[in-house]
Amino acid sequence: MKKLLFVLILITGALVVNAQRTPIKVADLPKTITENINKDYVGFAVKGATKVVDKEKECYEVVVTKGTTQETLCYDKDGKFMKKLAAKVGAVEKKVVKPTTKPLVPSAKKQ
Repeated sequence: MKKLLFVLILITGALVVNAQRTPIKVADLPKTITENINKDYVGFAVKGATKVVDKEKECYEVVVTKGTTQETLCYDKDGKFMKKLAAKVGAVEKKVVKPTTKPLVPSAKKQ
């Protein structure tokens, strides 16, 4: 019985510690956040947004890009800027991958 109670406490503790992250549409962001981005990050496009609920706190992580620069901005539930996570330069760049296998059709040899 004690072991079962201990396991239940551990599982409950693990669920409480983990924040719940839910991707949301950019259109569903609070107006104050989109206004802040348009004012302070001119030329940046919003790539995606995530609503993070940790215990009773709620915040938004917004990924913005400009060229090959990508930044993640954190806002509270009222739309106030909290912090900017480390910028990733070159993270948006597309990578060209060359095929490494030989063609299935043999090439015609000239005589």
